[in-house]
Amino acid sequence: MSTFPEETEAKSVKVTDEALTVDLDDGRTISVPLEWYPRLCHATQSERNNWDVTVGIHIHWPDLDEDISVEGLLKGHRSSESEQSFKRWLAAKNSGCTGENLSIDKLREHRSGLHE
Repeated sequence: MSTFPEETEAKSVKVTDEALTVDLDDGRTISVPLEWYPRLCHATQSERNNWDVTVGIHIHWPDLDEDISVEGLLKGHRSSESEQSFKRWLAAKNSGCTGENLSIDKLREHRSGLHE
């Protein structure tokens, strides 16, 4: 059960090389170190700027397959992604095997390369 008011929503998001900063509709601003979110750390500025807010309480970066909740930010939660999962994502990203470039054949090729 959530203890945060449902009406607390993200209004704007800014990602720099140092921090993720979110302005809330109640006047607060949350700023956390970017290193808490490895996918955002390894993203281009264009990928970082491509975000949307779902129902006001979830921030989504479609190019990065990253979702961060306002509640998680308020509670000080860092990314819970495992190191192994992040390494697989980063390898896929670096090989161009993400987002619109993702195809089944390309993914199979990438995965077979990981096991060589």
